[in-house]
Amino acid sequence: MRNKLLDIVEKSSLREQQLKFAVGDTVDVHTRILEGTKERIQIFSGVVIARSGSGTGELFTVRRIVQGEGVERKFPVNSPKISHIEVKRHARVRRAKLFYLRERTGKATRLKERKAKPWEVQVSDSGK
Repeated sequence: MRNKLLDIVEKSSLREQQLKFAVGDTVDVHTRILEGTKERIQIFSGVVIARSGSGTGELFTVRRIVQGEGVERKFPVNSPKISHIEVKRHARVRRAKLFYLRERTGKATRLKERKAKPWEVQVSDSGK
């Protein structure tokens, strides 16, 4: 059983709108980068291979291939540095952690695409 005081403190640090993505999804993570006094957005694209933790300590790991070398980066889900996450494609996976993709290269890293679930579909606002 968790302490009620911890729950109250954590609640203030959580995101208002939860990020909707799952393991296996190909995502673009838009992060805010501070360079001196200027702020810019940097995009990290890749496949979500794991989610871990809960509450304010929840993390997700994104993997991509850069010049033939695998690069992984962990992001805190509730970080204010993440402006938003754009889901490019959904994949059908049968496990919670996709660490087996680390040993695979080329076409062996492909994941089967799945149709988006109703709550994952983004409604486009077309001006009529």
